[in-house]
Amino acid sequence: MAGSRQETAPTAPPEAHRRLAHDSVRLAVVIGALGVVFGDIGTSPIYTLQTVFSPGDPHPVPVTTQNVYGVVSLVFWSVMVIVTVTYVLLAMRADNDGEGGIMALITLVRRWSSQPGRRTAVVLAALGIFGASLFFGDSMITPAISVLSAVEGLKVVEPSLGDAVVPITAVIIVVLFLVQRRGTAAVGRVFGPVMIAWFTAIGVCGAAGIADHPDILEALSPTYALGFLFGHFGTAFFALAAVVLAVTGAEALYADMGHFGRRSITRGWLFLVFPACVLSYLGQGALILDDPANISSPFFLLVPEWARWPMILLATAATVIASQAVITGAYSVASQAAQLGYLPRLRIAHTSESTVGQIYVPWINWLLMVSVLTLVFAFRSSAALAFAFGMAVTGTITITTLLFLYVARAKWGTPKWLIGIGAAVLLFVDLLFVAANMTKLVHGAWLPLLIGLTAFTVMTTWQRGRELVTAERAREEGPLPEFIDGLRSGELPALRVPGTAVFLNRGKETPRWPCGPTWSTTTCGTSRS
Repeated sequence: MAGSRQETAPTAPPEAHRRLAHDSVRLAVVIGALGVVFGDIGTSPIYTLQTVFSPGDPHPVPVTTQNVYGVVSLVFWSVMVIVTVTYVLLAMRADNDGEGGIMALITLVRRWSSQPGRRTAVVLAALGIFGASLFFGDSMITPAISVLSAVEGLKVVEPSLGDAVVPITAVIIVVLFLVQRRGTAAVGRVFGPVMIAWFTAIGVCGAAGIADHPDILEALSPTYALGFLFGHFGTAFFALAAVVLAVTGAEALYADMGHFGRRSITRGWLFLVFPACVLSYLGQGALILDDPANISSPFFLLVPEWARWPMILLATAATVIASQAVITGAYSVASQAAQLGYLPRLRIAHTSESTVGQIYVPWINWLLMVSVLTLVFAFRSSAALAFAFGMAVTGTITITTLLFLYVARAKWGTPKWLIGIGAAVLLFVDLLFVAANMTKLVHGAWLPLLIGLTAFTVMTTWQRGRELVTAERAREEGPLPEFIDGLRSGELPALRVPGTAVFLNRGKETPRWPCGPTWSTTTCGTSRS
């Protein structure tokens, strides 16, 4: 009997065990994504409302009950429309073999453009290159403003430490860029638990603030956002230039999709990041309603006094991770740009044995480090950089929306009426933010435009130069099929080496080797033996 029981015992692991192992792997990827992807958008609560109500703004928003409700509602619905709808639910479905970001959309536009719509595709591709150029500006500004905003918390608990903010920020940034060579996965494993603690902390502090003033929950109604926007358009329009700070990092979510995948990023956003950020914004709004003087630093003042030092340390760690999101996004954009011929071939280190999207690009890393340090020492405060930040973000978001709508029509055949409705809603929101940020042009918004124009000029010049060189080489060397025919007929002297060779050619028309009596049957049509 015992023997028969042994014979019928299962040899494969139980289904429950396999499911548990699969869920563990999936959870690990989500945690890794939290440590890399969400740092930028997850630290926006530190400075968004503070910037909106800043008395130093060229167009300050008066602190009134109606304005506080309107601004908080506007922040919530901006995040909902731009991040949740445009990026998480829509744009991230358009990937190029798993890669995301605006360069992936450019590839899809070029791939799916029909002959009648070729001119439109060319224009959109050029616009996409400018959007990618703006993202490089975002990648430079984000680390500077994020780390500065966190370290500035020192002035809240100890004003005498104000002069140490810039040096401490510079040291943190240098260390951040030095550890990039260890790879995205390694960085994510370290940063993931930190970000879980961060989102838990800001969510708890926000909930405590809401408990003191629960009426702030009414701001979740879109009527407050619409009433503020259309009822006080003069005030709300200028406020949008600061409200956009709440959606910084949206493009990084998309650009980093190749590192962790769409599902992991979507789950992390919907189940942790989005709820925590919303609670923080609502809590800060409640705090400002209690005392308008709290606009000086609503995020840190929301934290109990005994916990402010730990929160400053946690915020500093979180803003370092915020920088990580756009840095890895810049690696992905640069890599795809090089593949498309818009940048020279860069040395790309693949830092994962299993995930092709996890890369490290040394040249981009050191360029970003120098640029970020320059911005820190030039602007010296997060408030000064905030005016420049929104222009890069809104420009990239608007162009991404345009490209996605084109891909949705060309690739998936989405009905025109549905595309029209989507364009009307999404582009109205995006262009409203762009127009509002144009009012900050002389106050710093010129900076990302200058960076974008410089990067755009470099990429388009390189792409055009490569086309000219390729055409000249083809003219000098002659057609490749004729060269191969000459080798086969014996007209051209050739030294035969045993074995199989692979010749790489960037041209689109690489002919197959012809078959004949002197050609190996195993390599006929591919290479010569």
